[in-house]
Amino acid sequence: MNDLKRQPQRPSWREYQRGLKRPVKRAPRRRLVLALAALSVVLLCVYMGWPATGATNVAPTTAIIERPSDATPSIGKKDVQLLLSRVTPNDLLAEQVELPFREQRFTVETSLDETLQERLIQALDRKNSRYIGVVVMEPDSGRILAMAGFDKADPQANPCLRSTFPAASLFKIVTAAAAVDQCGYSSNTTVRFNGYKHTLYKSQLKETRNRYTHAVSFGASFAESINPVFGKLGQLHLGKRALEEYALGFGFNQDLDFELPVPPSHLAVRDTPYHWAEIASGFNNETTISPIHGAVMTACILNEGRMVSPIFVERIMDPEGREIYAAHASWEQRAMTTRASTVLKAMMEKTVQSGTAQKTFRGSQRDPILSRLRMGGKTGSISNRAHDQRFDWFVGFAQDKNGPGKLVVASLVAHEAYIGVRAGTYARMAFSHYFKGHWAQQNDATARSKANG
Repeated sequence: MNDLKRQPQRPSWREYQRGLKRPVKRAPRRRLVLALAALSVVLLCVYMGWPATGATNVAPTTAIIERPSDATPSIGKKDVQLLLSRVTPNDLLAEQVELPFREQRFTVETSLDETLQERLIQALDRKNSRYIGVVVMEPDSGRILAMAGFDKADPQANPCLRSTFPAASLFKIVTAAAAVDQCGYSSNTTVRFNGYKHTLYKSQLKETRNRYTHAVSFGASFAESINPVFGKLGQLHLGKRALEEYALGFGFNQDLDFELPVPPSHLAVRDTPYHWAEIASGFNNETTISPIHGAVMTACILNEGRMVSPIFVERIMDPEGREIYAAHASWEQRAMTTRASTVLKAMMEKTVQSGTAQKTFRGSQRDPILSRLRMGGKTGSISNRAHDQRFDWFVGFAQDKNGPGKLVVASLVAHEAYIGVRAGTYARMAFSHYFKGHWAQQNDATARSKANG
């Protein structure tokens, strides 16, 4: 397919959602949501001895409500959110945390890999950065292995959980998925543009063909982050409805199903065609996202288009040593078709091999760790309105060429006067550290098995 023409016979996003074998979760009615939330709060108050009436002069309890010895108490994710809201996220950044409450101590076991977390914390460029957020996640399970953050103005804050950072060209992932599903694009589809790659003038959004017109593949336009190509997609072929629907499928304007509070990533599409071009190409400051959401979006590409809920708390033990909460993988809505995820994965690999992330991963074919991985990514960069911060994004994945190991990373750096350590560099560190340890564990397990056999 060599022309930028929308195929009218393609199903809409809602239509192919209804055709899935596994139905998409539907939001319950508002009254039911409020009732369940209220019930959850009351049960947690009763279980942990909180004053359910809100009185401030109630004597603190010293034991959990008495139960029969054979009873197994349990709490839900909403209860965990309430429990963890009493501490800052940075107080939980360890594999096991003792959480005091009313003269009792609950044990919180997290999914963090402490050695990986410490490696990234030590590498953070605090001198040249205003914000840094690096999230490392297992895509299959949603387990968060690292959540390294730095906020120069607030040492207690963790930018990994902030949703106020401009998404920039990360939103091209959403646009590309819509182009594949709605317009029949593939990585080899020929697209055309005039002018510079990283500008977005209104004159670049016309279907002009002259001797100055560049013809490239859709995969190359993604890898090189060519704004006019994605701007024309948004303005001429997708429009407001498709952009909003695919953004919703990828989790924008929705709460993440997560144990720690993360405000929703934000998207608002106005009724002006040029704004559709700005949204589709990421050429704006209004579309915002958090690093944790960036990791979830990237995992979706490896999960054949299905979103997975992130997991930070593995389990919680009460003072008597009873398990009162245990995490499990939770699959959410489908963001795109399996075909779209396959195309996106290939284009992200092209980004690392010959696109905007090529410099960051230069020499990886000679690296003893990275040479054994399939890697892909998407970069993004944009300045704030005051032009005193330059937001630098990298989201990407690494996959063992000869085994089941997979990893996704989302990193954000807000550079100040000077460009320090780039976002992609943190991702490269995470890939190297994780797979070096992963393969060492596999070798140890194989050696023990042979010894025992």
